[in-house]
Amino acid sequence: MNWRAAALAVAIVVNLGLGGWFAVDRAFLQGLPPVPDKEALWSMGRPPGLTFVGPDGQVVGRRGPRHGPPARLSQMPQHVPLAFLAIEDRRFYQHGAMDLRGMLRALSVNVRAGGVVEGGSTISQQLARNLFLTPDPTLRRKVQEVLLAARLERMMSKNELLELYLNRIYFGGRAYGLSAAADTYFGKAPEDLTLAEAAVLAGLPRAPSRLSPANDPAAAWARGQVVLQRLGEMDWIDPALAARTAAGPPPALARLAADSEGEMAWAFDAAAAEARRRLGGATPDLVIQLTIDPKAQALADDIVRRTMAREGYRRGARQAALVALTPDGAIRAMIGGVDHAASPFNRVTQARRQPGSAFKPIVWAAALDHGVQPMDWRQDAPIRIGAWSPSNYGGGYHGQVSVQRALQLSINTVAVQLAREAGPREVGVLARRFGLSAIPAQPGGSIALGAYEVTPLELAGAYQVLQTGGGKTSPYLVSKITDARGKLLYIRPPSAAIPVYPTYQAAQMVQMMRGVILAGTGREAAFGRLAAAKTGTSQNHRDAWFVGFTPDWLCAVWVGNDDGRPTGRITGGQVPAHIWRDFMASAHRGRPEVEFAWFPALPPPLYVEEPEPPAPLHDAFGRVRLPGVVKLPTDVR
Repeated sequence: MNWRAAALAVAIVVNLGLGGWFAVDRAFLQGLPPVPDKEALWSMGRPPGLTFVGPDGQVVGRRGPRHGPPARLSQMPQHVPLAFLAIEDRRFYQHGAMDLRGMLRALSVNVRAGGVVEGGSTISQQLARNLFLTPDPTLRRKVQEVLLAARLERMMSKNELLELYLNRIYFGGRAYGLSAAADTYFGKAPEDLTLAEAAVLAGLPRAPSRLSPANDPAAAWARGQVVLQRLGEMDWIDPALAARTAAGPPPALARLAADSEGEMAWAFDAAAAEARRRLGGATPDLVIQLTIDPKAQALADDIVRRTMAREGYRRGARQAALVALTPDGAIRAMIGGVDHAASPFNRVTQARRQPGSAFKPIVWAAALDHGVQPMDWRQDAPIRIGAWSPSNYGGGYHGQVSVQRALQLSINTVAVQLAREAGPREVGVLARRFGLSAIPAQPGGSIALGAYEVTPLELAGAYQVLQTGGGKTSPYLVSKITDARGKLLYIRPPSAAIPVYPTYQAAQMVQMMRGVILAGTGREAAFGRLAAAKTGTSQNHRDAWFVGFTPDWLCAVWVGNDDGRPTGRITGGQVPAHIWRDFMASAHRGRPEVEFAWFPALPPPLYVEEPEPPAPLHDAFGRVRLPGVVKLPTDVR
């Protein structure tokens, strides 16, 4: 062979080799995840767990994966790691990333058994798969698993690999890592595990959900007995001890925490969503401090369920929502529906509904801002604005009525007149100042009757402006977020209420709204204390509301149907008022009755009994003007 032929042969071999390498690279190596440093391996890709604490710092619930403190080989009895090695990788300290002998042995066992009863992956391969890859049973994934396992073997000692494996493996029951599993199933730390307990835990990684002691205690113990048998066969422990332990009773389980979060689920949902918004997707284990009072939350949930079962369902309402706040905006109770398990949709924060007459305090507040006084008089009579002719609930008219009394009786015609006097645009501006950001900049005349949709939480926040004497405080659920080690990630900054409405006029509004319960549409909400409130019923009885407050608490209640179906003529002064009354009565039990600290030195008097109306108006010819249709201009001021 001359040199030209030799050169051609070498070129062909090189090209074939390069082509084969590129094919291998394209098939298996592209997209191979990078391996970070050893410290990062302890937390990378680990789904975050959430711990919720109340205002006093006491744990009120947990959600998501359960993680525990790092489990160290040096701190646990020898039978604990040996149990895992016996069932998962008996030659762990003798082989590299792969164990060819182990693969052949597993293949032989599986063929004799007629199914997969033993795996061939080493602990290093399992660790690589759990840290970096998906469980897809493809050749590409298997090759990448081996390559990544080899990298792990080069950068870590065998003890470090085994320790990392024990801390990252999934054990079922939302428990990740040996510490969480030992605590979840046996209420212990890894260093306190007995031989039987270690055997049960070692048997879980193969099928953590199916073999979980919480799901199938018998299957979990059967698998643990296999682990004990292997330990005895290999003389890693005394065979007689292994046999006695396997023949004995299964280890006693700790009382497993129920996955149901009960009435706290609404708050947990909202708080978890807020944590994601504030911290982004890649978050560590979090400790979230809530403003929720667990006692108030349980109380609210019980009252909503009982009242709906007793009154709501038979009158065509299937859902209800309640939110309760303290004057600084802290949410103490949040019930987003009748049953979270049946429907996790949070009607406090997510459901936008027409507030109906529950919006009228905004209209009256705008009128006071425009110079109207509570004892001014207006004509309650049929009214027409262009083609629109709003009427009162139940029909009928009162003739001359004071502005105060019109609010207490929720008179629609007066609401429309006051909205026209202040101007629909100005009503909308004030509503947005109060926190109702969804009100349009140029609302129509129907704003007077609460035609624009709001959430219960938004409406509660708007009423809080009146509770605080004209200051805007945004409702909040999360006061602080830290990671599991206590590092502060978020804290709600202290902030004073932002003045958005005059204090004296807020006092006038409070006094008028107290009359709603004393002598108006909210009589059925009376619970023995002065409270300012307003009922609301939207068109065709689709939504029923009751929102009110004292110096200590503010509570908003909505009752209706998710699909907007009309209820059986439920009004705000009925089912919602009963829920509100029962909650407020219990929330105030044992509290001294106090007045608003911000009230003016001489608060406006509380009028309940109306004085005689003024003499009938006369026209230009001195004739008495009889009640008739009040025609208002159709232009929007």
